[in-house]
Amino acid sequence: MGAFPSSSSPFPPLLEDEEQPPSSTTAAASKSKTSKKLALIPLVFLIYFEVAGGPYGEEAAVGAAGPLFAILGFLIFPFIWSIPEALVTAELATTFPGNGGFVIWAHKAFGPFWGSMMGCWKLLSGVINLASYPVLCTDYLKLVFPAFSSGFPRYLAILFSTLFLSFLNYTGLTVVGYTAVCLGVLSLSPFLVLSLVSIPKIDASRWMSLGQKGVQKDWRLFFNTLFWNLNFWDNASTLAGEVEQPQKTYPRALFSAGILTCLGYLIPLLAATGATPLDQEKWVDGYFADLALMIAGNWLKIWIEIGAVLSVIGLYEAQLSSCAYQILGMADIGVVPRLFGVRSKWFNTPWVGILVSTLVAMAVSYLNFADIISSVNFSYSLGMLLEFASFLWLRRKFAEANRPYKVPLPFAGLVVMCLVPSVFLVYVMVVANKTVYLVNAVLTLVGVVWYLLMNLCRSRTWIEFESSGLKEDQTLLS
Repeated sequence: MGAFPSSSSPFPPLLEDEEQPPSSTTAAASKSKTSKKLALIPLVFLIYFEVAGGPYGEEAAVGAAGPLFAILGFLIFPFIWSIPEALVTAELATTFPGNGGFVIWAHKAFGPFWGSMMGCWKLLSGVINLASYPVLCTDYLKLVFPAFSSGFPRYLAILFSTLFLSFLNYTGLTVVGYTAVCLGVLSLSPFLVLSLVSIPKIDASRWMSLGQKGVQKDWRLFFNTLFWNLNFWDNASTLAGEVEQPQKTYPRALFSAGILTCLGYLIPLLAATGATPLDQEKWVDGYFADLALMIAGNWLKIWIEIGAVLSVIGLYEAQLSSCAYQILGMADIGVVPRLFGVRSKWFNTPWVGILVSTLVAMAVSYLNFADIISSVNFSYSLGMLLEFASFLWLRRKFAEANRPYKVPLPFAGLVVMCLVPSVFLVYVMVVANKTVYLVNAVLTLVGVVWYLLMNLCRSRTWIEFESSGLKEDQTLLS
Protein backbone atom coordinates (compact mmCIF):
# COMPACT_ATOMS: atom_id res chain seq x y z
CA MET A 1 0.00 0.00 0.00
CA GLY A 2 2.99 2.27 -0.40
CA ALA A 3 3.26 5.12 2.09
CA PHE A 4 -0.37 4.92 3.07
CA PRO A 5 -1.28 3.17 6.31
CA SER A 6 -3.29 0.00 6.45
CA SER A 7 -6.98 -0.23 7.20
CA SER A 8 -6.49 -0.13 10.94
CA SER A 9 -5.46 3.52 10.85
CA PRO A 10 -8.43 5.85 11.30
CA PHE A 11 -7.27 8.15 8.50
CA PRO A 12 -4.53 8.03 5.91
CA PRO A 13 -2.31 11.10 5.66
CA LEU A 14 -3.01 13.62 2.94
CA LEU A 15 0.50 13.54 1.60
CA GLU A 16 2.16 10.33 0.53
CA ASP A 17 5.50 11.26 2.07
CA GLU A 18 3.98 12.51 5.31
CA GLU A 19 5.35 10.74 8.37
CA GLN A 20 2.87 9.05 10.63
CA PRO A 21 3.11 9.65 14.35
CA PRO A 22 3.54 6.53 16.45
CA SER A 23 0.30 5.28 17.87
CA SER A 24 -1.27 2.28 19.48
CA THR A 25 -2.62 1.22 16.11
CA THR A 26 0.88 0.15 14.95
CA ALA A 27 0.46 -3.40 16.12
CA ALA A 28 -2.92 -3.68 14.48
CA ALA A 29 -1.45 -2.26 11.29
CA SER A 30 1.27 -4.90 11.29
CA LYS A 31 -1.33 -7.60 11.73
CA SER A 32 -3.41 -6.15 8.88
CA LYS A 33 -0.39 -6.19 6.55
CA THR A 34 -0.05 -9.93 7.01
CA SER A 35 -3.71 -10.48 6.10
CA LYS A 36 -4.67 -11.57 2.60
CA LYS A 37 -5.44 -8.58 0.42
CA LEU A 38 -8.06 -8.32 -2.30
CA ALA A 39 -6.53 -8.57 -5.78
CA LEU A 40 -7.68 -6.95 -9.05
CA ILE A 41 -9.94 -9.64 -10.54
CA PRO A 42 -11.95 -10.32 -7.34
CA LEU A 43 -12.33 -6.55 -6.84
CA VAL A 44 -13.63 -6.16 -10.41
CA PHE A 45 -16.37 -8.70 -9.78
CA LEU A 46 -17.19 -7.30 -6.33
CA ILE A 47 -17.70 -3.86 -7.92
CA TYR A 48 -19.71 -5.52 -10.70
CA PHE A 49 -22.01 -7.14 -8.15
CA GLU A 50 -22.24 -3.92 -6.15
CA VAL A 51 -23.61 -2.22 -9.26
CA ALA A 52 -25.29 -4.80 -11.48
CA GLY A 53 -24.96 -8.56 -11.10
CA GLY A 54 -26.33 -9.18 -14.59
CA PRO A 55 -29.33 -8.11 -16.68
CA TYR A 56 -31.75 -9.41 -14.04
CA GLY A 57 -33.94 -6.45 -13.06
CA GLU A 58 -33.60 -4.36 -16.22
CA GLU A 59 -36.82 -5.76 -17.73
CA ALA A 60 -38.96 -3.15 -15.95
CA ALA A 61 -37.34 -0.39 -18.04
CA VAL A 62 -38.85 -1.87 -21.21
CA GLY A 63 -42.21 -2.31 -19.52
CA ALA A 64 -42.17 1.29 -18.31
CA ALA A 65 -41.07 3.11 -21.48
CA GLY A 66 -40.64 0.70 -24.39
CA PRO A 67 -37.58 -0.83 -26.10
CA LEU A 68 -36.08 2.34 -27.61
CA PHE A 69 -36.06 4.33 -24.37
CA ALA A 70 -34.77 1.30 -22.45
CA ILE A 71 -31.88 0.82 -24.89
CA LEU A 72 -31.06 4.54 -24.88
CA GLY A 73 -31.31 4.60 -21.10
CA PHE A 74 -28.77 1.83 -20.59
CA LEU A 75 -26.58 3.32 -23.31
CA ILE A 76 -26.60 6.98 -22.21
CA PHE A 77 -27.22 6.82 -18.45
CA PRO A 78 -23.76 5.35 -17.68
CA PHE A 79 -22.19 8.51 -19.16
CA ILE A 80 -24.50 10.79 -17.17
CA TRP A 81 -24.35 8.93 -13.90
CA SER A 82 -22.05 5.90 -13.69
CA ILE A 83 -18.87 7.41 -15.13
CA PRO A 84 -18.91 10.56 -12.92
CA GLU A 85 -19.57 8.44 -9.83
CA ALA A 86 -16.82 5.99 -10.78
CA LEU A 87 -14.31 8.81 -11.44
CA VAL A 88 -15.05 10.43 -8.08
CA THR A 89 -14.64 7.04 -6.39
CA ALA A 90 -11.36 6.35 -8.19
CA GLU A 91 -9.80 9.66 -7.10
CA LEU A 92 -10.98 9.67 -3.50
CA ALA A 93 -10.47 5.94 -2.86
CA THR A 94 -6.85 6.15 -4.04
CA THR A 95 -6.15 9.42 -2.20
CA PHE A 96 -7.76 8.35 1.08
CA PRO A 97 -7.63 4.52 1.00
CA GLY A 98 -9.16 3.43 4.27
CA ASN A 99 -12.12 1.32 5.35
CA GLY A 100 -15.13 3.59 5.55
CA GLY A 101 -14.72 5.11 2.08
CA PHE A 102 -17.23 7.91 1.58
CA VAL A 103 -17.63 8.36 5.36
CA ILE A 104 -13.96 9.29 5.55
CA TRP A 105 -14.32 11.70 2.62
CA ALA A 106 -17.26 13.60 4.13
CA HIS A 107 -15.59 13.62 7.54
CA LYS A 108 -12.38 14.93 6.02
CA ALA A 109 -14.21 17.61 3.99
CA PHE A 110 -16.87 18.95 6.36
CA GLY A 111 -16.20 17.53 9.81
CA PRO A 112 -17.61 14.81 12.07
CA PHE A 113 -21.31 15.75 11.82
CA TRP A 114 -21.44 15.33 8.05
CA GLY A 115 -19.25 12.25 8.25
CA SER A 116 -21.81 10.81 10.64
CA MET A 117 -24.72 11.75 8.35
CA MET A 118 -22.97 10.26 5.34
CA GLY A 119 -22.49 7.06 7.30
CA CYS A 120 -26.16 7.06 8.29
CA TRP A 121 -27.55 7.62 4.78
CA LYS A 122 -25.20 5.29 2.95
CA LEU A 123 -25.36 2.53 5.55
CA LEU A 124 -29.14 2.59 5.63
CA SER A 125 -29.36 2.58 1.83
CA GLY A 126 -26.93 -0.33 1.84
CA VAL A 127 -28.66 -2.51 4.40
CA ILE A 128 -32.11 -1.72 2.98
CA ASN A 129 -30.80 -2.66 -0.46
CA LEU A 130 -29.33 -5.78 1.12
CA ALA A 131 -32.81 -6.77 2.26
CA SER A 132 -34.07 -6.91 -1.34
CA TYR A 133 -31.78 -9.77 -2.39
CA PRO A 134 -33.16 -12.62 -0.24
CA VAL A 135 -36.61 -11.50 -1.46
CA LEU A 136 -35.46 -11.72 -5.09
CA CYS A 137 -33.79 -15.07 -4.42
CA THR A 138 -37.01 -16.45 -2.95
CA ASP A 139 -39.02 -15.06 -5.88
CA TYR A 140 -36.92 -17.10 -8.29
CA LEU A 141 -36.89 -20.18 -6.05
CA LYS A 142 -40.69 -20.17 -5.95
CA LEU A 143 -40.68 -20.89 -9.70
CA VAL A 144 -39.17 -24.26 -8.83
CA PHE A 145 -40.70 -24.64 -5.36
CA PRO A 146 -44.23 -23.11 -5.39
CA ALA A 147 -44.49 -23.50 -1.61
CA PHE A 148 -42.21 -20.45 -1.26
CA SER A 149 -44.81 -18.21 -2.91
CA SER A 150 -46.44 -17.01 0.31
CA GLY A 151 -47.06 -17.57 3.99
CA PHE A 152 -44.75 -19.13 6.54
CA PRO A 153 -42.63 -21.14 4.03
CA ARG A 154 -41.76 -17.89 2.23
CA TYR A 155 -40.71 -16.16 5.47
CA LEU A 156 -38.66 -19.23 6.41
CA ALA A 157 -36.94 -19.25 3.00
CA ILE A 158 -36.03 -15.56 3.35
CA LEU A 159 -34.69 -16.14 6.87
CA PHE A 160 -32.49 -19.12 6.03
CA SER A 161 -31.22 -17.64 2.77
CA THR A 162 -30.21 -14.47 4.66
CA LEU A 163 -28.38 -16.40 7.38
CA PHE A 164 -26.60 -18.69 4.91
CA LEU A 165 -25.41 -15.84 2.71
CA SER A 166 -24.21 -13.85 5.72
CA PHE A 167 -22.17 -16.79 7.01
CA LEU A 168 -20.34 -17.01 3.68
CA ASN A 169 -19.32 -13.36 4.11
CA TYR A 170 -18.02 -14.13 7.58
CA THR A 171 -15.44 -16.57 6.17
CA GLY A 172 -13.38 -13.76 4.64
CA LEU A 173 -13.26 -11.08 1.95
CA THR A 174 -10.85 -13.08 -0.21
CA VAL A 175 -13.27 -16.01 -0.22
CA VAL A 176 -16.12 -13.65 -1.07
CA GLY A 177 -14.06 -12.05 -3.86
CA TYR A 178 -13.25 -15.29 -5.65
CA THR A 179 -16.78 -16.53 -5.05
CA ALA A 180 -17.96 -13.38 -6.83
CA VAL A 181 -15.72 -14.24 -9.82
CA CYS A 182 -17.29 -17.70 -10.11
CA LEU A 183 -20.82 -16.40 -9.61
CA GLY A 184 -20.26 -13.64 -12.19
CA VAL A 185 -19.12 -16.08 -14.88
CA LEU A 186 -21.92 -18.56 -14.12
CA SER A 187 -24.71 -15.96 -13.96
CA LEU A 188 -23.66 -14.21 -17.19
CA SER A 189 -23.10 -17.36 -19.26
CA PRO A 190 -26.81 -18.05 -20.02
CA PHE A 191 -27.19 -14.49 -21.34
CA LEU A 192 -24.20 -14.99 -23.61
CA VAL A 193 -25.93 -18.10 -24.99
CA LEU A 194 -29.25 -16.21 -25.25
CA SER A 195 -27.58 -13.43 -27.24
CA LEU A 196 -25.89 -15.86 -29.64
CA VAL A 197 -29.06 -17.89 -30.23
CA SER A 198 -31.03 -14.65 -30.81
CA ILE A 199 -28.84 -13.37 -33.66
CA PRO A 200 -30.69 -15.10 -36.55
CA LYS A 201 -34.06 -13.96 -35.15
CA ILE A 202 -33.24 -10.28 -34.60
CA ASP A 203 -35.35 -7.66 -36.37
CA ALA A 204 -33.57 -4.33 -35.83
CA SER A 205 -36.78 -2.35 -36.43
CA ARG A 206 -38.09 -3.65 -33.08
CA TRP A 207 -35.40 -1.60 -31.33
CA MET A 208 -37.06 1.59 -32.59
CA SER A 209 -40.37 0.88 -30.86
CA LEU A 210 -41.57 3.54 -28.43
CA GLY A 211 -43.91 1.03 -26.82
CA GLN A 212 -47.30 -0.45 -27.52
CA LYS A 213 -50.27 1.78 -28.12
CA GLY A 214 -52.50 2.16 -25.09
CA VAL A 215 -49.69 1.41 -22.61
CA GLN A 216 -48.89 4.54 -20.63
CA LYS A 217 -45.27 5.34 -19.87
CA ASP A 218 -44.23 5.14 -16.23
CA TRP A 219 -41.26 7.51 -16.04
CA ARG A 220 -40.89 7.13 -12.28
CA LEU A 221 -40.46 3.37 -12.66
CA PHE A 222 -38.20 3.86 -15.69
CA PHE A 223 -35.73 6.18 -13.96
CA ASN A 224 -35.84 4.26 -10.69
CA THR A 225 -35.00 1.09 -12.65
CA LEU A 226 -32.05 2.76 -14.39
CA PHE A 227 -30.85 4.27 -11.12
CA TRP A 228 -31.13 1.06 -9.15
CA ASN A 229 -29.33 -0.97 -11.84
CA LEU A 230 -26.45 1.48 -12.35
CA ASN A 231 -25.63 2.99 -8.95
CA PHE A 232 -23.49 1.99 -5.94
CA TRP A 233 -20.17 2.45 -7.78
CA ASP A 234 -18.70 3.96 -4.63
CA ASN A 235 -19.65 1.10 -2.32
CA ALA A 236 -16.42 -0.77 -2.96
CA SER A 237 -14.52 2.22 -1.54
CA THR A 238 -15.35 0.96 1.94
CA LEU A 239 -13.06 -2.01 1.22
CA ALA A 240 -10.03 0.15 0.34
CA GLY A 241 -8.14 -0.90 3.44
CA GLU A 242 -8.40 -4.54 2.36
CA VAL A 243 -7.26 -4.04 -1.26
CA GLU A 244 -3.79 -4.84 -2.56
CA GLN A 245 -2.15 -1.60 -3.82
CA PRO A 246 -5.42 0.41 -3.91
CA GLN A 247 -3.76 3.38 -5.66
CA LYS A 248 -3.19 1.22 -8.76
CA THR A 249 -5.92 -1.38 -8.34
CA TYR A 250 -9.01 0.83 -7.93
CA PRO A 251 -8.88 2.75 -11.23
CA ARG A 252 -8.26 -0.48 -13.18
CA ALA A 253 -11.01 -2.32 -11.33
CA LEU A 254 -13.55 0.47 -11.81
CA PHE A 255 -12.80 0.72 -15.53
CA SER A 256 -13.03 -3.05 -16.04
CA ALA A 257 -16.23 -3.34 -14.00
CA GLY A 258 -17.73 -0.45 -15.98
CA ILE A 259 -17.15 -2.18 -19.32
CA LEU A 260 -18.48 -5.48 -17.96
CA THR A 261 -21.58 -3.79 -16.54
CA CYS A 262 -22.50 -1.87 -19.70
CA LEU A 263 -22.04 -4.88 -21.99
CA GLY A 264 -23.85 -7.12 -19.50
CA TYR A 265 -26.93 -4.90 -19.72
CA LEU A 266 -26.93 -3.82 -23.36
CA ILE A 267 -26.17 -7.04 -25.25
CA PRO A 268 -28.95 -9.19 -23.71
CA LEU A 269 -31.39 -6.25 -23.96
CA LEU A 270 -30.67 -5.78 -27.67
CA ALA A 271 -30.90 -9.52 -28.26
CA ALA A 272 -34.19 -10.04 -26.40
CA THR A 273 -36.02 -6.96 -27.72
CA GLY A 274 -34.83 -7.60 -31.28
CA ALA A 275 -35.64 -11.31 -31.38
CA THR A 276 -39.16 -11.29 -29.91
CA PRO A 277 -42.36 -9.33 -30.65
CA LEU A 278 -43.13 -6.72 -28.01
CA ASP A 279 -45.63 -7.58 -25.30
CA GLN A 280 -44.86 -4.60 -23.11
CA GLU A 281 -46.96 -5.42 -20.06
CA LYS A 282 -45.09 -8.71 -19.61
CA TRP A 283 -41.75 -6.94 -19.30
CA VAL A 284 -41.42 -7.15 -15.51
CA ASP A 285 -38.72 -8.59 -13.25
CA GLY A 286 -38.04 -12.21 -14.19
CA TYR A 287 -39.31 -11.91 -17.77
CA PHE A 288 -35.92 -12.83 -19.24
CA ALA A 289 -36.62 -16.43 -18.24
CA ASP A 290 -39.84 -16.44 -20.32
CA LEU A 291 -38.00 -14.82 -23.23
CA ALA A 292 -35.37 -17.56 -23.04
CA LEU A 293 -38.17 -20.13 -23.36
CA MET A 294 -39.51 -18.39 -26.48
CA ILE A 295 -36.10 -17.92 -28.09
CA ALA A 296 -34.31 -21.18 -27.27
CA GLY A 297 -36.45 -23.50 -25.19
CA ASN A 298 -37.07 -24.66 -21.63
CA TRP A 299 -33.43 -25.63 -21.07
CA LEU A 300 -32.28 -22.00 -21.37
CA LYS A 301 -35.16 -20.79 -19.21
CA ILE A 302 -34.05 -23.09 -16.39
CA TRP A 303 -30.44 -22.00 -16.87
CA ILE A 304 -31.38 -18.31 -16.56
CA GLU A 305 -33.46 -19.03 -13.45
CA ILE A 306 -30.46 -20.77 -11.87
CA GLY A 307 -28.25 -17.88 -12.98
CA ALA A 308 -30.66 -15.45 -11.30
CA VAL A 309 -30.26 -17.19 -7.96
CA LEU A 310 -26.46 -17.19 -8.35
CA SER A 311 -26.53 -13.50 -9.27
CA VAL A 312 -28.59 -12.65 -6.20
CA ILE A 313 -26.05 -14.49 -4.04
CA GLY A 314 -23.26 -12.41 -5.58
CA LEU A 315 -25.21 -9.19 -5.09
CA TYR A 316 -25.86 -10.00 -1.45
CA GLU A 317 -22.24 -10.92 -0.72
CA ALA A 318 -20.85 -7.77 -2.34
CA GLN A 319 -23.37 -5.49 -0.62
CA LEU A 320 -22.87 -7.11 2.79
CA SER A 321 -19.09 -6.75 2.46
CA SER A 322 -19.51 -3.05 1.72
CA CYS A 323 -21.86 -2.51 4.68
CA ALA A 324 -19.72 -4.48 7.14
CA TYR A 325 -16.48 -2.70 6.23
CA GLN A 326 -18.25 0.66 6.24
CA ILE A 327 -19.24 -0.04 9.85
CA LEU A 328 -15.63 -1.01 10.55
CA GLY A 329 -14.42 2.28 9.07
CA MET A 330 -17.02 4.24 11.04
CA ALA A 331 -15.75 2.59 14.21
CA ASP A 332 -12.18 3.55 13.28
CA ILE A 333 -13.06 7.25 13.10
CA GLY A 334 -15.40 7.24 16.10
CA VAL A 335 -18.75 7.60 14.33
CA VAL A 336 -19.87 4.42 16.11
CA PRO A 337 -18.41 2.78 19.25
CA ARG A 338 -15.22 0.72 18.87
CA LEU A 339 -17.23 -2.42 19.57
CA PHE A 340 -18.65 -2.23 16.05
CA GLY A 341 -15.14 -2.58 14.61
CA VAL A 342 -14.30 -5.89 16.29
CA ARG A 343 -12.86 -8.48 13.89
CA SER A 344 -13.13 -12.25 13.99
CA LYS A 345 -10.07 -14.01 15.41
CA TRP A 346 -10.46 -16.83 12.89
CA PHE A 347 -11.09 -14.97 9.63
CA ASN A 348 -10.15 -11.34 10.50
CA THR A 349 -13.56 -10.22 9.23
CA PRO A 350 -15.65 -7.50 10.95
CA TRP A 351 -18.15 -9.94 12.42
CA VAL A 352 -20.06 -7.30 14.42
CA GLY A 353 -20.59 -5.26 11.25
CA ILE A 354 -21.76 -8.37 9.44
CA LEU A 355 -24.13 -9.25 12.28
CA VAL A 356 -25.63 -5.73 12.52
CA SER A 357 -26.14 -5.52 8.74
CA THR A 358 -27.74 -8.97 8.66
CA LEU A 359 -30.18 -8.22 11.48
CA VAL A 360 -31.34 -4.96 9.89
CA ALA A 361 -31.68 -6.65 6.50
CA MET A 362 -33.78 -9.44 8.01
CA ALA A 363 -36.10 -6.90 9.61
CA VAL A 364 -36.54 -4.88 6.41
CA SER A 365 -36.81 -7.85 4.02
CA TYR A 366 -40.50 -8.33 4.85
CA LEU A 367 -41.47 -4.88 3.54
CA ASN A 368 -43.02 -4.22 0.14
CA PHE A 369 -40.33 -4.64 -2.55
CA ALA A 370 -41.21 -1.38 -4.36
CA ASP A 371 -40.94 0.61 -1.12
CA ILE A 372 -37.59 -1.03 -0.41
CA ILE A 373 -36.17 0.12 -3.75
CA SER A 374 -37.61 3.66 -3.49
CA SER A 375 -36.25 4.08 0.06
CA VAL A 376 -32.83 2.86 -1.09
CA ASN A 377 -32.76 5.35 -3.96
CA PHE A 378 -33.80 8.29 -1.76
CA SER A 379 -31.28 7.78 1.04
CA TYR A 380 -28.59 6.93 -1.49
CA SER A 381 -29.33 10.19 -3.32
CA LEU A 382 -28.84 12.18 -0.11
CA GLY A 383 -25.49 10.49 0.42
CA MET A 384 -24.38 11.02 -3.18
CA LEU A 385 -25.15 14.76 -3.09
CA LEU A 386 -22.94 15.00 -0.01
CA GLU A 387 -20.30 12.85 -1.70
CA PHE A 388 -20.09 15.09 -4.77
CA ALA A 389 -19.84 18.14 -2.49
CA SER A 390 -17.07 16.43 -0.49
CA PHE A 391 -15.17 15.61 -3.69
CA LEU A 392 -15.22 19.23 -4.88
CA TRP A 393 -14.36 20.62 -1.46
CA LEU A 394 -11.45 18.21 -0.94
CA ARG A 395 -10.06 19.09 -4.38
CA ARG A 396 -10.07 22.76 -3.33
CA LYS A 397 -9.17 22.32 0.34
CA PHE A 398 -6.26 19.92 -0.27
CA ALA A 399 -5.24 20.96 -3.77
CA GLU A 400 -1.59 19.96 -3.21
CA ALA A 401 -2.34 16.50 -1.78
CA ASN A 402 -0.79 13.58 -3.61
CA ARG A 403 -3.44 11.90 -5.75
CA PRO A 404 -2.36 8.56 -7.27
CA TYR A 405 -5.33 8.91 -9.59
CA LYS A 406 -6.69 12.36 -10.45
CA VAL A 407 -9.74 13.11 -12.60
CA PRO A 408 -8.17 14.98 -15.57
CA LEU A 409 -10.44 18.02 -15.50
CA PRO A 410 -10.07 21.61 -14.25
CA PHE A 411 -12.18 22.59 -11.26
CA ALA A 412 -14.91 24.13 -13.45
CA GLY A 413 -15.12 20.88 -15.39
CA LEU A 414 -15.42 18.93 -12.15
CA VAL A 415 -18.33 21.14 -11.08
CA VAL A 416 -20.16 20.40 -14.34
CA MET A 417 -19.33 16.70 -14.05
CA CYS A 418 -20.92 16.57 -10.59
CA LEU A 419 -23.79 18.93 -11.38
CA VAL A 420 -25.35 16.81 -14.14
CA PRO A 421 -25.85 13.66 -12.02
CA SER A 422 -26.86 15.85 -9.05
CA VAL A 423 -29.83 17.13 -11.06
CA PHE A 424 -30.90 13.54 -11.57
CA LEU A 425 -30.47 12.81 -7.85
CA VAL A 426 -32.78 15.69 -7.02
CA TYR A 427 -35.32 14.37 -9.54
CA VAL A 428 -35.26 10.91 -7.91
CA MET A 429 -35.96 12.51 -4.54
CA VAL A 430 -38.74 14.79 -5.85
CA VAL A 431 -40.74 11.96 -7.44
CA ALA A 432 -40.65 9.80 -4.31
CA ASN A 433 -43.93 9.01 -2.58
CA LYS A 434 -45.04 10.07 0.91
CA THR A 435 -44.04 6.74 2.48
CA VAL A 436 -40.46 7.15 1.27
CA TYR A 437 -40.33 10.77 2.52
CA LEU A 438 -41.57 9.66 5.94
CA VAL A 439 -39.15 6.72 6.18
CA ASN A 440 -36.14 8.85 5.24
CA ALA A 441 -37.17 11.73 7.51
CA VAL A 442 -37.30 9.31 10.44
CA LEU A 443 -33.95 7.73 9.47
CA THR A 444 -32.29 11.15 9.14
CA LEU A 445 -33.63 12.16 12.56
CA VAL A 446 -32.23 8.93 13.99
CA GLY A 447 -28.86 9.81 12.44
CA VAL A 448 -28.84 13.28 14.04
CA VAL A 449 -29.82 11.84 17.44
CA TRP A 450 -27.10 9.20 17.09
CA TYR A 451 -24.47 11.87 16.39
CA LEU A 452 -25.54 13.88 19.45
CA LEU A 453 -25.54 10.73 21.58
CA MET A 454 -22.02 9.83 20.45
CA ASN A 455 -20.80 13.32 21.33
CA LEU A 456 -22.39 13.01 24.75
CA CYS A 457 -20.76 9.62 25.26
CA ARG A 458 -17.35 11.02 24.35
CA SER A 459 -17.73 13.97 26.69
CA ARG A 460 -18.73 11.65 29.55
CA THR A 461 -16.03 9.10 28.55
CA TRP A 462 -18.70 6.42 28.26
CA ILE A 463 -17.04 5.16 25.11
CA GLU A 464 -13.44 4.07 25.21
CA PHE A 465 -11.05 5.55 22.64
CA GLU A 466 -7.39 4.70 22.12
CA SER A 467 -5.50 7.52 23.84
CA SER A 468 -2.56 7.77 21.41
CA GLY A 469 -4.36 6.89 18.23
CA LEU A 470 -8.05 7.44 17.60
CA LYS A 471 -8.56 10.19 20.16
CA GLU A 472 -5.78 12.32 18.67
CA ASP A 473 -7.13 11.81 15.17
CA GLN A 474 -10.62 12.76 16.34
CA THR A 475 -9.25 16.05 17.68
CA LEU A 476 -7.40 16.82 14.46
CA LEU A 477 -10.34 15.94 12.25
CA SER A 478 -12.83 17.92 14.26
